[in-house]
Amino acid sequence: MRPGPIATFMSLMTKKGVASLAALALYLLVILLVNYHAPVYRRFSSLPTAYVRYERAEVLSVEDESLSRDAASGLDLGYEDVRLRLLSGEHRGEVVAVKNTLSYSNNVRARVGSEVIACVDTADRSTYDVWIYGYSRGPFLYLFCGLFMAALCVIGGRRGVRSVLGIAFTLTGIAFVFIPLLYRGVSPAIAASGLVAVTLCVSLVLLGGATAKTLAAILGTLAGVTVSAIALAAALHFTHLSGFSTGEADALVQIGGATHMKVGELLFAGILISSLGAIIDVAISIASSVNEVHARNRALTTRELFRSGMNVGRDMMGAMANTLIIAFTGTSLNVLVLLYSMSVTYLQLMNTNLIGIYVVQAISGAIAIVFTVPLVSFVASRLIPALGRGVNEDLTLSSAA
Repeated sequence: MRPGPIATFMSLMTKKGVASLAALALYLLVILLVNYHAPVYRRFSSLPTAYVRYERAEVLSVEDESLSRDAASGLDLGYEDVRLRLLSGEHRGEVVAVKNTLSYSNNVRARVGSEVIACVDTADRSTYDVWIYGYSRGPFLYLFCGLFMAALCVIGGRRGVRSVLGIAFTLTGIAFVFIPLLYRGVSPAIAASGLVAVTLCVSLVLLGGATAKTLAAILGTLAGVTVSAIALAAALHFTHLSGFSTGEADALVQIGGATHMKVGELLFAGILISSLGAIIDVAISIASSVNEVHARNRALTTRELFRSGMNVGRDMMGAMANTLIIAFTGTSLNVLVLLYSMSVTYLQLMNTNLIGIYVVQAISGAIAIVFTVPLVSFVASRLIPALGRGVNEDLTLSSAA
């Protein structure tokens, strides 16, 4: 006897729940294995017993200060004699006297009763030095992120909750899997490719469910990212740019010597990851549009569905490529202003590492978007009529019906 729709639904939900828990357990196991006995590199340790830690501290008093207002910046520059009570760490509860120097780059004005972050530079358990590192921004940042996630969940509903889960997966994947793998000597190009593929699949499934449009978006995006990776590798090769061309190369080489990290491939990995968000946005938008058009008129041919996807994609193509270029400009704005102020000549400017990296980064991301549009349109126009029988119909439900 064939089970009723309610029994079928409950059975599928049970299977989905078990599959989700199994996937979560596997993900946590991967994080544990990757971070187990990870190599430790202390760059600034002068003694085997020396270490630096950052702890919370409360400003008890400002004993003396010599500050003057800088006319150009409006900042107070000088020094303060401050008494702090450490609120965390092995010296918790101890009161220390600190000379707080206020400069352009480190301008933390101590206020009685406020909480700051203190750097505790320790030679041994009884010998240590303390200085004020920065403002305690953690609570505000947590509140800011909490408000964003709450707004996303309230306005987006179930899809908003799924979006939050997708963001959490991406961040934890980068912090606890991708970077530790680089630290262990895994090729950044291979690690970045794996991160892009896994993040893409998980994010799109969370956003769109296990539907035909999601599968179309995943396949089309993977094809677009592959084209972008090939173009990026060629561009870096012919422009002679690599991870050694960045401003952090000297420090990274020291770390690489101690941890076997492949510094030269870091630039490729960073550029490949940086364009993923815009590519996902374009892919799911086109796949959703094709899916919607097909649901409204099932008599349309694959050619007509492809044309509909391309029409939507052409409108997004220029806008998203422009968004990438503007975003990259914003992240490099300070350096661009410095270059402009130094009256750098055209030949010098166009052949600096910074501009070379900027152009390759922007163009490779734009190429990924340009190729993703026809690829997703093509895949969606074939897959959705063949697999999807409803706007958001789950492939599992379709196969079980």
